[in-house]
Amino acid sequence: MPRVADQQFDFADLAFRQQGVALDPILQIISDFLDRHNELIEQVRQDLQRGLKNPNTGRDGLTPSQVLRSFLLCRIKNWEYRELRERIADGYTLRQFTDFYTQGTINELILRVAVEMGLEQGSKLRVDTTCVDTNIHHPTDSRLLWDSVRVLTRLGDRLVEKVGPPLPPFPHHTRAARRRMQAIERMSAKQRQEQQEPKYRELLRITDEVEHSARRLLERTQNASGLNLQQDMAIRGLRQEIEHYCQLADKVLNQTRRRVLEGETVPASEKIYSIFEPHTDMIKRGKVNKPVEFGHKVFLAESEQGLITDYQILEGIPNDEQHVAPSLARHQERFGHAPEWYGADRGFASAQNEHACQQAGVTLIAIPQCGGQKTPDRAAYEKSASFKKAQRFRAGIEGRISVLFRGRGMKHRLDHGRERFELLVAAAVLANNLLRIATLLHQAKPGGRRGPKFSS
Repeated sequence: MPRVADQQFDFADLAFRQQGVALDPILQIISDFLDRHNELIEQVRQDLQRGLKNPNTGRDGLTPSQVLRSFLLCRIKNWEYRELRERIADGYTLRQFTDFYTQGTINELILRVAVEMGLEQGSKLRVDTTCVDTNIHHPTDSRLLWDSVRVLTRLGDRLVEKVGPPLPPFPHHTRAARRRMQAIERMSAKQRQEQQEPKYRELLRITDEVEHSARRLLERTQNASGLNLQQDMAIRGLRQEIEHYCQLADKVLNQTRRRVLEGETVPASEKIYSIFEPHTDMIKRGKVNKPVEFGHKVFLAESEQGLITDYQILEGIPNDEQHVAPSLARHQERFGHAPEWYGADRGFASAQNEHACQQAGVTLIAIPQCGGQKTPDRAAYEKSASFKKAQRFRAGIEGRISVLFRGRGMKHRLDHGRERFELLVAAAVLANNLLRIATLLHQAKPGGRRGPKFSS
């Protein structure tokens, strides 16, 4: 159960405290900010207690404040969880800071507090999209087939071991599948013309056999039970996993037959790029050094003060121009008015978006025309000093995206699943906003104009 906050000091901590070892100024401001706004901690407490029949029983765990602070520190410092644990254990000041899925709601609360404190007015907005990769290897049909074989075999072995006799051992074809996958991967362009299709047929046959063996195992263990409740839950969980990966293996087999054997061009929306992260999209953004990316497209909107006021993890690969009107509506809902400036790159340009900005009351629309011959009036407008100034403001979001990737952990994506992917992005945005608020408060103090230690 989440325990109540109770500060404990060992002898070393007390010695450091007597020597005046203090927390970094920016972290201290964030700590004071969280102390003053208990509604953020309460939101975490509700999330930790969700689904528990009696949250007051069980072993004491971290306090809600410690959970939130540790999570923020992990993103601010761009550490993995293991490094975070070791750093907190070794560092007095970090223990002082930490007091040792509701990220979207917490972000909303923090933005609301920033507006109430007068730190952000929402007068300028710059938007852009980026791609956050999922944690997958480069997808090829042969590797996806090999992944299906090895995962179903491993899970089949575990289920047979849990259920026990009279189940026969699960058939093993991992070595044969791996050899054919490696043979396909190592083929030259000339060899592919002659040998690729036969090798793929063999690999498809092996994968199909393993998938059918897994389904027969599910039929045989339909009424299987363990010696106790723990074994029953383990058997049920393994059966659910096998069923899940059998469905994904069916999709991989289908798309490989269509693409390799039948020569069909499979639409991107019907493809699967990983059996471990099946929610992954293939994104082509026209980048020379990275023509194809695998992950999710993310929409970001940043204010003049560097706060991420809006972020959306997009379904599929929609065009950028679809996000202008919805982002204006969300901005008006959050701040009560439209931004005076709206800056975006030419991917957001369209006549409908220009009209939407004008209808919302945006006074300076800094979206360059995309394609086509510019009229004299349009060319003069894009050469005007105000438009160029707004475009220079818009370019700042590129730096913010870089900070999110390099310094806030949005590039490290080791957790699995769509929900944890969304949590990763939300945590990076939350860490960015808290650091920006702390920096603004620090600069507002007398003599506090000195730059912070962390890039913000």
